[in-house]
Amino acid sequence: MTQRIDDYALIGDLQTAALVGRDGSIDWLCLPRFDSAACFAAILGDEDNGHWRIAPKGAKNCSRRGYAGDTLVLETYWETRTGTVKVVDFMPQRDTMPDVMRIVEGVSGSVEMSSVLRLRFDYGSVVPWVRRADGHRVAVAGPDSVWLRSEPEVKTWGQQFSTCSSFTVDAGQKVAFVLTWHPSHQPRPDLIDPYTALEQCLIDWRDWSSRCTYQGPYRRAVLRSLITLKALTYAPTGGIVAAPTTSLPEELGGVRNWDYRSCWLRDSTLTLGALLTAGYVEEAAAWRDWLLRAVAGDPADLQIMYGPGGERRLPEMTLPWLRGHADSSPVRIGNAAVDQFQLDVYGEVMDSLFRAREAGIPAERHAWNLQLSLLGFLESTWRQPDEGLWEVRGRRRHFVHSKVMAWVAADRAVRMLEVDPSLHGDPARWRAMREEIHAEVCDKGFDPERNTFTQSYGSRELDAATLLIPQVGFLPPDDPRVVGTIEAVQAELLHEGYVLRYSTDGDSVDGLPGQEGTFLVCSFWLADALRLIGRTEEARELFERLVALRNDVGLLAEEYDPVTARQLGNFPQAFSHIGLVNTALALPWEETAG
Repeated sequence: MTQRIDDYALIGDLQTAALVGRDGSIDWLCLPRFDSAACFAAILGDEDNGHWRIAPKGAKNCSRRGYAGDTLVLETYWETRTGTVKVVDFMPQRDTMPDVMRIVEGVSGSVEMSSVLRLRFDYGSVVPWVRRADGHRVAVAGPDSVWLRSEPEVKTWGQQFSTCSSFTVDAGQKVAFVLTWHPSHQPRPDLIDPYTALEQCLIDWRDWSSRCTYQGPYRRAVLRSLITLKALTYAPTGGIVAAPTTSLPEELGGVRNWDYRSCWLRDSTLTLGALLTAGYVEEAAAWRDWLLRAVAGDPADLQIMYGPGGERRLPEMTLPWLRGHADSSPVRIGNAAVDQFQLDVYGEVMDSLFRAREAGIPAERHAWNLQLSLLGFLESTWRQPDEGLWEVRGRRRHFVHSKVMAWVAADRAVRMLEVDPSLHGDPARWRAMREEIHAEVCDKGFDPERNTFTQSYGSRELDAATLLIPQVGFLPPDDPRVVGTIEAVQAELLHEGYVLRYSTDGDSVDGLPGQEGTFLVCSFWLADALRLIGRTEEARELFERLVALRNDVGLLAEEYDPVTARQLGNFPQAFSHIGLVNTALALPWEETAG
């Protein structure tokens, strides 16, 4: 693949999403859901693994591109020797089945265009049988069926197991392509007019964007991140996937390649905060409801992640026929970390439900009983080691961040009982638990010689997650131990001005070979921590450098390599965009952003 991770733009319909390269090729698309098998998987292999490119004949990358205002409608321009053409890519919010629509419009002169569609179902491994029907191309393989049509109709032909077309657009002319998926045992869905669908799609996104209440200096960056979070939302349930992709590498050529097409409990509090603060109460309520459904049941069975619909089984496997992005293998689907024990998720759930109540979202009648059940389980398990926030695949440890979040769970229970005395429960019991955890963390998780909290009890390694200690209220920002931890992270985990989540040198805690990039959300956490201790200008400078890392359409991956100036990891990443939103909303507005 010649496209880098940050060469892609995102389109989607709130149930799945596609990545479109600067070269006009859709190289990733799972249908019908985020976590379904991909029919375009070129981003993890090559063109033979499935893609759909529309571009001027002989052209490489586009001249420029961008979203149509505050929407998820992508406009890509090519300026050629004979004229200029625009391609509009979007996925309308579906009535029944998903559609990908691509409208080619002549802007000036006359441009000869080419379309090459290579459908490869089941993550690039299955070549479908393609036939003609009613003037359309129909591709079928097993459970999947895809219809391709154009308006006006253009000539298509088969070549090397792909569907090709060639046509010319003059200034003012338009040709629309519509790709529709449906289960192969069902009849073709009703046809949708692409031009009407485009107008409605623009209206839907503009209406949604207009609800953003943030009017600060970083509004454009904040709104683009919020649109991205909305695009990663699985509308039927309200769940938000961590990213729409799998196995985009954290190190080019490395093995740190994971499937992020699930919903993580660790993201819940920060996501809820971002949505509520920006004015999206409806989305926050839907996320809260998804959370309640997902965690219902025996507290001992609480998982760190679930499928978009709340599914529990996410078995991990590798796909050997895909060589991986930039030869980074293995390519994985599913995630074995689903079976890990992570103490911090109990704190995330309790904090999320506390913040939802605080924001006035009506509480579900059964929610408090569920919370008491979670607390009862945590009371007997918080002393155990776990795999921690970062899902390490090494041995379990007593991670400081995990214990802090166990403290958060007890603290939020006490605060809810104080705010609403009608709730049943024993506040003295949870206060005692809160105090015991606090004392142990300060005793066993703090290195007095270096004046810093460490990654785990007895360790000298640091962890960027300890930057959250003042943010969750474990200690006040002016506590010398907080200031010392922030300065220690700056001294030991900064790499070319950005934050590593922990050291991967030597015998790494995560049990994996190789390195990884700087973790973008951790850099946002550092900016938050600096602001909290009064170093606002330093926080603002870091934040603005982070905003500048976004690609040309405002998207961020999970990580960034400052040496090669490349984004790394799954893309776009919800955690990174949540960090951007929360940091921007917390920064003072005194100065105008560029």
